[in-house]
Amino acid sequence: MSESDKKAVGVETVGMTMRFGGFTALDTVSIKVPAGSFHALLGENGAGKSTLVKCMMGFYHPTSGDILVDGREVSIASPRDASALGLGMVYQHFTLVPSLTGAENLVISREKVPGIIDWRQERADLADFMQRMPFKLPLDVKVAELAAGEKQKLEIIKQLYLGRSFLVLDEPTSVLTPGEAQEVLGLLRGMAKAGDLTVLMISHKFHEVTAFADDVSVLRKGKLTGTGRVADLDHKAMAAMMIGDQPITALDSRAMTKPDADIVLKVTSLKAPDRTGLKSIRIDDLGVRSGEIVGIAGISGNGQKEFLEVLAGQRARDGGAVLVKGSPYASSRTEARTLNVRLIPEEPLKNACAPKMTVAENIAFRSFDIDGNGKLVNWINTSGIKSFAANLVEQFKVKTASLASPISSLSGGNVQRAVLARELTGEVDLLIVSNPCFGLDFSAVAEIRARIMRARNSGAAVLLMSEDLDELLELSDRIFVMSDGALVYETPIAQASVQTIGEHMAGHH
Repeated sequence: MSESDKKAVGVETVGMTMRFGGFTALDTVSIKVPAGSFHALLGENGAGKSTLVKCMMGFYHPTSGDILVDGREVSIASPRDASALGLGMVYQHFTLVPSLTGAENLVISREKVPGIIDWRQERADLADFMQRMPFKLPLDVKVAELAAGEKQKLEIIKQLYLGRSFLVLDEPTSVLTPGEAQEVLGLLRGMAKAGDLTVLMISHKFHEVTAFADDVSVLRKGKLTGTGRVADLDHKAMAAMMIGDQPITALDSRAMTKPDADIVLKVTSLKAPDRTGLKSIRIDDLGVRSGEIVGIAGISGNGQKEFLEVLAGQRARDGGAVLVKGSPYASSRTEARTLNVRLIPEEPLKNACAPKMTVAENIAFRSFDIDGNGKLVNWINTSGIKSFAANLVEQFKVKTASLASPISSLSGGNVQRAVLARELTGEVDLLIVSNPCFGLDFSAVAEIRARIMRARNSGAAVLLMSEDLDELLELSDRIFVMSDGALVYETPIAQASVQTIGEHMAGHH
């Protein structure tokens, strides 16, 4: 494997432009990633980050612009060309074959795999290769049995094994605990410092950029809006490059939770089957008081989705009780209305909307069949629905061509605003929210978090499930960690330690 002795290469894009029909995804973007540097590419969803790296990696053919590798102009017509030049990419989602071991995954990933594999020779070569690697991994275990952090390391090892000397990381830490993220990025930074690797990391997390990157380039709506040494920039300067000068909604300060506040949501001895049907989730005891936000942290796939489905009435439970304000709650529409329970599930277009129905109809789902006095009506007042929706669209800044547009024609942030408008209007005693800001832009995120905090301050009990630890630390009064289907740790926010929370998320306790 003499290939892995290659030194880091530098890559530069010059005037990179990419049009899809009439839409310009990249507009003359020039960035320079010197050999041996750790460079961050920052920007919101849809800013053009993925398009830029797909042009570098040969998945897209740019409309115009050039790519230089180590100062020489190159043509990258396909991912195979990119590999030949030493360019590799680690995706947000794992690409390994789960039923094979790490060693098998590495060997089959080579361009030329012999018809009959001499495993004795391969194992000796791999052992030799792993000795030169900065981290150790069990290569004889099936990938399915590895933790997320180990899978991510194996994805990186695979690229190094294939002789890559320039590595693009696409949001590499979205599946990792804080501890795993620190470790993986720290190791790559070490390799860049030693001159063995050049790293380009796509991220939207300021703290990762500050902690690991030498330089940063920022994209907004397909244009390069800023670039600089990370040491010279603070978060405010980076945010300004990312979102321009649109105002960011500030969080209201946290009103004190009364220690004797009523418990609004009480869950005891809850058991329900998980998605596989092989395991069950168990919530022994959880109480959420009026005027507090209880956050539930956890890596995706540890039962949060199933717990939310039970609370939303979408998953049957095997036992236990869910009480709202002391009454048994099975999340029927009548119960939700009587007890003032509101729900904001993740992926709202799929889980909280009728996509083909209009914006106005979706916003009126909770109220279309009752009159101003809460009495059921015999006929549906369409003009009433329209004026109700028009008022909320304005109040919640929902951008839509018209109230009669299907809700599926809105952008993600605007679907989320429309659902929030519906769920946060009127009396709210219990608000159950899951990953409310996933995939949204900076200003929408700030606004949605401010709305959740406002609901809490006006006395709602809020249960917030999120895979974004920063979001939980910003909003919660208490944080629980969910691991392997159960709540395994609880901390008040004042004593919360990211390290400890991360260890419980990873199941080390």
